[in-house]
Amino acid sequence: MALNGFEESTAWAISNADSGNIVKDAIRKEQVLKDIAAAQGDLRALLTRVHSVQADVDKLTSENATLQMYIDNLTRQMAKRK
Repeated sequence: MALNGFEESTAWAISNADSGNIVKDAIRKEQVLKDIAAAQGDLRALLTRVHSVQADVDKLTSENATLQMYIDNLTRQMAKRK
């Protein structure tokens, strides 16, 4: 169909050759979405582990500070005895 000298563009029509590509693209996109969801799950697990390790580090840091205070007090007491 031509209107005032313009021919119909095939860009608006779906060709049979492209229908196979559409299916392949849809399958590929679905796989990408599944991969993204799996990666998000892995990241959530890693984040949970990071928070757990950070809590352990904070606890150990606090314990080290307590031990250092104990050592400092013992050192002062030993110095006073001499």
